Amino acid sequence: MPLPAEGIKLGELQEATQLLLKSGATIQEFNAVRKHLSAFKGGQLARAAYPARIVTLIISDVVGDSLDTIASGPTYWDLTTYQYVLSVFEKYKLVGKMPPNVIARVRNGVRGMIPETPKIGEECFRNAYYKIIASNADALGMATEVGRAHNLHVHVLTTTMQGEAGQVGEDLAHVAKEVCQVGKPIPVPCLLLSGGETTVTVRGKGLGGRNQELVLSAVAGLADLENAAIVSFGTDGIDGPTDAAGAIADGFTFQRARELGLEPAPYLENNDAYHFFEKLGDLLVTGPSGTNIMDITALIISN
Repeated sequence: MPLPAEGIKLGELQEATQLLLKSGATIQEFNAVRKHLSAFKGGQLARAAYPARIVTLIISDVVGDSLDTIASGPTYWDLTTYQYVLSVFEKYKLVGKMPPNVIARVRNGVRGMIPETPKIGEECFRNAYYKIIASNADALGMATEVGRAHNLHVHVLTTTMQGEAGQVGEDLAHVAKEVCQVGKPIPVPCLLLSGGETTVTVRGKGLGGRNQELVLSAVAGLADLENAAIVSFGTDGIDGPTDAAGAIADGFTFQRARELGLEPAPYLENNDAYHFFEKLGDLLVTGPSGTNIMDITALIISN
């Protein structure tokens, strides 16, 4: 699947991937780059397989279930260009950090010296068919059923959760306060669900993942809310470069942390949510699930 484009070594592709992961780039930007550094993605598998019939069964790990973005669209036409990829590098100040062969390929693509990825209307897509067989909406649907089975009022806040994990966590803590204080947007006891995938701009040297960072950023806002808890996890059972799927916190986490000499703010600044929750025993460790339909975040508020 990674199959690098001609002139790019696997190690260089891995280096480019790590730079993007730490930059805060969105999954759409990330996949645009992947397509143009690959000999396989961005419709290039369809180009190689034509005129064979192609049937693609898709498990979506992308907000909006965009077929050109899921798995970097190996059998679907690409809506992005080398020029767009260069703009992503410039946006995140990565031009001078990328391996020279990566930059050379992108610049040659911008100049028209190498072919673009296949675009809509090209002959190679004539015999191609697509079906999404699992998505984040399915996961939210199952979570809704579980909540109702436990006699909770259930409300889906969003199916397109995106943005910086730290900001999303703070915003969800505000939602929890509003529910506790005025019973909006839903009365207690309740389960408020969000599905999607946040990002983290890595500035520290700690260990963590977007779900752990989201929960850590909510800890201070949940303090003293005795009937509120938040959990966030990756459906693949893996959150960042850790063995945890995510983490859980409630209105007592802030005080428990202080009793252990832990302050959330320094751990957030160092992107070190894993060690914060490890010391509290509040990591969510499930092991790999074998599939990925993005992340689920849940606020649970009792009477």
